[in-house]
Amino acid sequence: MSFIIHLAVASIIIVFLAWLGIISRRVLFPYLEKASRKTRFRADDIIVKHLGRPWLFWFFLVGLYFAFSYLKLPAVAGGFLTKIIIISAIASATLFLMSLLPDLIAAYEERIEIALPITGLTQNVTKIVVLVIGFLIGLNFLGISITPLLTTLGIGGLAVALALQDTLANLFAGFYIIMAKQIKIGDYIELESGQKGYVEDITWRFTKIRMLPNNIILIPNSKLAQTIITNYYLPQKDLAVLVDVGVHYESDLEKVEKVTIEVGEEVMREVEGGVPEFKPFIRFHTFADFSINFTVILRAKEFVDRYMIKHEFVKRLQRRYKQEGIVIPYPITALNSSQENFLSKN
Repeated sequence: MSFIIHLAVASIIIVFLAWLGIISRRVLFPYLEKASRKTRFRADDIIVKHLGRPWLFWFFLVGLYFAFSYLKLPAVAGGFLTKIIIISAIASATLFLMSLLPDLIAAYEERIEIALPITGLTQNVTKIVVLVIGFLIGLNFLGISITPLLTTLGIGGLAVALALQDTLANLFAGFYIIMAKQIKIGDYIELESGQKGYVEDITWRFTKIRMLPNNIILIPNSKLAQTIITNYYLPQKDLAVLVDVGVHYESDLEKVEKVTIEVGEEVMREVEGGVPEFKPFIRFHTFADFSINFTVILRAKEFVDRYMIKHEFVKRLQRRYKQEGIVIPYPITALNSSQENFLSKN
């Protein structure tokens, strides 16, 4: 009878602490969320958000601990159950940190990226480090010596490394790409093969590149580290936009230059993606078969903006040349009779 009473009291302790966890979560967390929104730090918002998930489980474990302590179980059974509770708490705290730290890293990406760019690989490594630390703490609590385990892992790791050479090559190549900081998430790059796109992520095996048609290219990190890459975001995002134009031989080149630059300045000011403070200029360079050719130099804020800038510039230049009487010749071959007569007389 006494045991039944003790068991009932232990159950009441568990239920009470579980109920206390539910009430505290409903009462305390809205206040914490409101208070965290008033601060200028993002860390407290993230911590409060993640803390709500294991909160009830932690109260339940505390209830179990006090309940078993109250029951005064035999030493062997009591010690075994206590170890289960503590191991469960360590596992829960490890999972909590594994979900919390990547979000904290992402929130403070701008500051952390100075030392280590944030990618899927670095976030996964963070989770693995936390998991390994939690696992070692659990083993230490259980009284299991880590030294033989590390020795076994060292011997087994050599065999695994030989079997996973390609995987490890991609893993270390991924770390090299991240630490070199020549390619970062969000950069627009062009591969030696001619494929272009935005870097979406650098994982433990692949680098993901999203092309403009919204297709994804998956490139093994080891191959990416060996190929020739053009990064259109280095040393800065804005870049020159070159447009080739040709005008008739009878054109007034001073007027052509003046009109073309005016159109270029208009495009720089009015077209999204143009650099308003940039002063366009032209360079004549070729006496071609049917025209005098030159290159117009404009500037775009980033690589993909060049398409709209060229589009608008060609339209506006053609319209303005019509108004000014400047001829853009067709690719034809014509007999200049006056020139031929001049040569024959001399």
